[in-house]
Amino acid sequence: MAAPSSGKLDRIVADARRAAEQRDQGYREQALKIYPWICGRCAREFTRANLRELTVHHRDHNHQNNPPDGSNWELLCLYCHDNEHQRQLEHGGAESEAVPGSPGTHSPFSNLKALLEKGPKFRP
Repeated sequence: MAAPSSGKLDRIVADARRAAEQRDQGYREQALKIYPWICGRCAREFTRANLRELTVHHRDHNHQNNPPDGSNWELLCLYCHDNEHQRQLEHGGAESEAVPGSPGTHSPFSNLKALLEKGPKFRP
């Protein structure tokens, strides 16, 4: 099989990018009309001057799931959005493997009562 010419490949990539931008603009514009311009995590407020720093996050991490009521979206600032995706990667590898809404299983205070009953190991 012959490799596609660089001109054809460039057109394919450009078409894919254009389609993604159009799709993004569609749900971004809808989300900005539905929700207040406030980050859903850090509560930072946005104005028209800095609105480009507010992103649309897909709660189920599926960018194709864009219900018109916005139930799969939340507005996050660039920093919180990056943090959310980094946490997802660290937690379960690829984002597509994640189970949305799954509760955490680690309980850092599960043995706290027993430790407090023992008393301090070191006395000042």
